[in-house]
Amino acid sequence: RRVEVRECDDGGSGVGNNECVHELIDEDDVVALVATTALDYAGASRVSRARVPDIGGQPIGAAYDTYPHLYGIYGSLAPRDGTTGWDGKQYGGTEVYRYFKREHGARTAAVVSYNQPASAAYARLVERGLKAEGYKVVTEQVDFALPNFRAVAADLKEQGADLVFDAIDTHGNARLCEAMDDVGAEVTAKVTNVQNWTSTVAEDYKDSPRCRNALWATGSSRNHEDTDQEAVREFRDATKGLKAHSQWQLEGWAAAMWFTDAAKSCAAEGITRACVDDFMNHSQGYTADGLLIPVRFERSAEPPKSRRTCLSVARWEDGRGWVSQGDMNTTCFAVPQLSYQP
Repeated sequence: RRVEVRECDDGGSGVGNNECVHELIDEDDVVALVATTALDYAGASRVSRARVPDIGGQPIGAAYDTYPHLYGIYGSLAPRDGTTGWDGKQYGGTEVYRYFKREHGARTAAVVSYNQPASAAYARLVERGLKAEGYKVVTEQVDFALPNFRAVAADLKEQGADLVFDAIDTHGNARLCEAMDDVGAEVTAKVTNVQNWTSTVAEDYKDSPRCRNALWATGSSRNHEDTDQEAVREFRDATKGLKAHSQWQLEGWAAAMWFTDAAKSCAAEGITRACVDDFMNHSQGYTADGLLIPVRFERSAEPPKSRRTCLSVARWEDGRGWVSQGDMNTTCFAVPQLSYQP
């Protein structure tokens, strides 16, 4: 069967998202959504009601821990019965903070976020996790429209933060780093997320060399610069035409592999939404040929109190790019799972 790709840009708004869902599902009659990235996934319930499998989406909000037929790229333990997480609460582990405490002896950490709901919710989870691991935590929130990053940087220096975590975008991170260099705020690690794990760091952070070389990224997928791995080489070879590479691109590639495997499993009886959805429901431990830490969808009736979790860690170094710090399948910790309100 020939694969036809239909795209729709929702413009980052809930209204646009609903329009895209209607266009793709009702008009284009797509068999699945693949690698969805929605800042405001307002159409998620509609996707679920239509029983359209959403494969390998980026869990920016709570949708992938709320609805059946939605399969986030990192998996989910939640019941996904229409209620977010467990009784409206989601859970996250402390493995990232355990890693920096164990490997680098960090003790004081700052968390920087926007005064925007998704950013603030993620920051609250980071703060709780840091405190659970025994850190002294400094919280910094900036206005989304008019952020004063210099004031934040000055406070980070005064507080003597070892680590800086963020819940902000690439542009905001670059401005924060520039402000940190300007005021002389030095940290062991400026820890960012998958969204900012890109090959454009030298350009994005060109005015902050000190902070740039303190950038670390953590996630649940293999570093897009690990070309000693066959699956990464296949991704890079197939995307040579791109001006830059990022972790989100690699995870989008993994999501496409996931759909491809589902479609192949359905080839004999017909590639239908129901067949693809059934494959997704039973694809426990999926790795996309080693690009992902094994993904699980368990629908646990009770929230987990603790869990063994592995993570991918990389550090930016000028001249070398993102350098992996150990292997993601062995950098693992048994850590508590903490609740937070999305």
